[in-house]
Amino acid sequence: MKTVPLGQTGEQVSQFALGCMLMGTAADEKSSYAILDRYLEDGGTFLDTANCYAWWPDPSFRGGESESLLGRWFARTGRRDEVFLATKGGAWIENLDLVRDQPDLSVTRGQYEGAGGDTLRRALDDSLRRLGTDHVDLYYVHADDRNTPLEETLEALAGMVAAGKTRYVGWSNVRSWRLERIRQLADRHGWPAPVALQQQHSYVRPHPGTDTLSIVDDEQLDYLRTNDDVTLVAYSPILKGSYDDLAKRRDHHVMEAYPGADAEARFAAVTELAGELGVTGTQLVLAWLLHQRDPQFVTLFGPRTPEQYVAARPALDLALTDEHLARLATAGA
Repeated sequence: MKTVPLGQTGEQVSQFALGCMLMGTAADEKSSYAILDRYLEDGGTFLDTANCYAWWPDPSFRGGESESLLGRWFARTGRRDEVFLATKGGAWIENLDLVRDQPDLSVTRGQYEGAGGDTLRRALDDSLRRLGTDHVDLYYVHADDRNTPLEETLEALAGMVAAGKTRYVGWSNVRSWRLERIRQLADRHGWPAPVALQQQHSYVRPHPGTDTLSIVDDEQLDYLRTNDDVTLVAYSPILKGSYDDLAKRRDHHVMEAYPGADAEARFAAVTELAGELGVTGTQLVLAWLLHQRDPQFVTLFGPRTPEQYVAARPALDLALTDEHLARLATAGA
């Protein structure tokens, strides 16, 4: 399992990170433990979760299930010190009745707990209790909160670092201009600056004019090339399995940002090359992500079953040639 630098911290983290979002809910305890055990057996160390994971698979869930499962796994295995553990705060929803079965994402976002200082301090303490640990390695602001002064959020995060409750801080679902403002304020006040940026990123490109608040676009990639003290952590890299499932490609809500000829051309390029190489589209796209060097980043993969993890595992060993990479890079409309 290869590693990449985490910003300029001197820390090396697994290039292939394990997303634990559905552990304890859509992934039951036995399956989750099997995935975690296999991932560490393969040499992986980077685990990603959040306090709100995951209320949406079933009305019986409230959030916190993923962290609680990881806490039980740490207690069972004693392997907390072997992993780089990341969690997030800011997107917890207290009144889930307002958002369940709600198709409008803006309504859901309007119910997020936000990134106020007291809110994040309480959220991290709750996360540490569920995880059964005294600190996390990386703590993200899960969703950029424009209703709270950045100074308040950054000062609270600085206090968490000073207290030893998190080693590093990051941001997720944020535009580049806001991230730059965050970095400038951190530099001005001597507060810890974000070392990780978690955004959605895949081989297929968002349609021009799409709201890319949470999706990496060309401008954000350029920003990351210029500012290598921030490492991209790419979530939803396989777009919910759309590279191998035509029905999902046509109907899944994740595809709303990717309509049009360019996406179809990119999907076709994946299908063609995957067929030539005798691999799945998912394996090819994960391998393509792991081959990227400008910028180099972490790819976050969140399987629901041990079988899904095993099926993706060959991507780690799939060597793409310069010709393969050039074909994929030039595909599109």
